[in-house]
Amino acid sequence: QVQLVESGGGLVQPGGSLKLSCAASGSIDWVYAMGWYRQVPGKQREFIAGITQQHIPNVVTSFKGRFRISRDNAQKMVYLEMNNLQPEDTAVYYCNGPIRTWGSPGDYWGQGTQVTVSS
Repeated sequence: QVQLVESGGGLVQPGGSLKLSCAASGSIDWVYAMGWYRQVPGKQREFIAGITQQHIPNVVTSFKGRFRISRDNAQKMVYLEMNNLQPEDTAVYYCNGPIRTWGSPGDYWGQGTQVTVSS
């Protein structure tokens, strides 16, 4: 019954910003970290960032300073704020959790939300 539902994707111009949302429901173990991944067709799904229940972020170096992850434990929401988006950021973005160990995704994935960066 666990469900992760992403929203907030869409078409944005280079240099623009988007904030993605992930709504969690069901019996997911909320004490663990949650995170975001993205996937480009033909490429491996890549980890972007995760955040612990205590709001400690773990952001991949290449995304630091441009992407920011946050969570609302009361509302069981996870967010990914993306700034200065570039065409190479075009991908399907997925919410994931619970993450018990960095480097290993959690068992649950959202359906993905498309982010397209284009003029």
